[in-house]
Amino acid sequence: MIYLLIDNSNTRTKFRLANEQQLLDWQQWIPTSEISWESVGHLISKIEYDAVLLCSVVPEKAEILRGVLASGKPFHQMNCESRMPLSIDYPLPQQIGADRLANAVGVVKHYSTPAIVIDFGTAVTFDVISASPAYCGGVIAPGLGAMNDYLHRKTALLPLIDLAEPQRAIGQSTQEAMLAGAVIGYRGLVREILQKLLEEIAGKVTIIATGGDAALIAKDVDLIQYVDPHLTFEGLHALALENL
Repeated sequence: MIYLLIDNSNTRTKFRLANEQQLLDWQQWIPTSEISWESVGHLISKIEYDAVLLCSVVPEKAEILRGVLASGKPFHQMNCESRMPLSIDYPLPQQIGADRLANAVGVVKHYSTPAIVIDFGTAVTFDVISASPAYCGGVIAPGLGAMNDYLHRKTALLPLIDLAEPQRAIGQSTQEAMLAGAVIGYRGLVREILQKLLEEIAGKVTIIATGGDAALIAKDVDLIQYVDPHLTFEGLHALALENL
């Protein structure tokens, strides 16, 4: 059985193949703004698969993906009612982003709980999984890239910068000053949110980071124990095994 796993997020839509045992090497992505019948059809024409698991936080693009992929082969779009190896301790489960549940499943399958998973994407999300295990909720904040883009778009003179480790805190150019503010400041945001979450969680907590900016930010945040770039797809793989 070959599964096509899809992570349809706000900026990129990522595709990956897996068999029943593990994730496979093949992976591709399309900018989410460019998802269409034509672009998805062209991509899948190059691969063979037996079933599809979709995780989406972009409803209008999910409809296109469903239209292209849901005919002729088993198809499951994950949601709070999907079979998963944890319960949900949250008043309105239908409001939980599918990607946040996928990350929680990945944590339960590969790490000890209680746990916090931080996903550095268009938004940065902090999600708490209890020891039981159960999804308990978390925090949503603006993503690092989104903050950088906002400064560029809303000011006349500030450029769009490439994110990297700043050489110093005292920037000696506009770019250096912005880089220090973005990276050093963002680490402060992450530390403060983690400290507040840890005050409300009993026991030894495992903290995992994933997403595009995870390695950069986690490098100087000692509370983060693991950086796992494949966590979301590991969760989708586990969900595919249980729902397809």
